[in-house]
Amino acid sequence: MSSIGTRGTAVGFIGLAVVGLALTGCKSGNEEKDPAPATSPSAAQPSKSTEPDTSATPSAGGGDAPAPGTAGTAKSGQSFKIGEAATVPFSYGTDKGGTIALTVTGIEQGQPSDLAALKLGDKAKGMVPYYIRYSVKNVGTTDLSHTSVSHIRGLLPDGSEAQNISIIGTFEKCDDDSLPRDFTNGKSQTSCAVALAPSAQTKVVGAEYWGEPYDSPDGKGLTWK
Repeated sequence: MSSIGTRGTAVGFIGLAVVGLALTGCKSGNEEKDPAPATSPSAAQPSKSTEPDTSATPSAGGGDAPAPGTAGTAKSGQSFKIGEAATVPFSYGTDKGGTIALTVTGIEQGQPSDLAALKLGDKAKGMVPYYIRYSVKNVGTTDLSHTSVSHIRGLLPDGSEAQNISIIGTFEKCDDDSLPRDFTNGKSQTSCAVALAPSAQTKVVGAEYWGEPYDSPDGKGLTWK
């Protein structure tokens, strides 16, 4: 998961080495956030675009997130091809929900030198970054302004998880922003998550979404390959 805090020089933290994510400014999951104060834009920001209509099924009225596997939503453990949309019940806060079409659009290999900006030191020695590009489209009836769609991680060829990074600040190669104001039905945004392969010989070949409700002990995440 890549988590954006204040703008400025990016600092990275590898995987679960971070203690108390809330204290570092990292996002702890799919949650509603207050609008961020206006800041100067970074030198390079990922473009935000409107995706073409997908076959995803909108949620029923009332603004509540449907259960996985109902009303056309993705089932726990379901697999998709890269570029294929999954209809996902999206929860944030304590009493609100919605439905999104989540699409992993690509997995790009970066260069080990990209990690220098994150100041990871020897913790990232020999690792290769991969950038998981994904899009989020609101296909429900709830305004999802200023919420965060995270819980995206990379998968290695043997099915194990790639090392993830939590990022505070702006990382040009793979920026991850919260959803903008007025993120209503039909609105889309692109985003990115960083995954680390352990060496140049091992590639990140897939991605997994393991956010609620796919994070239950007996549940499985959604995968793209």
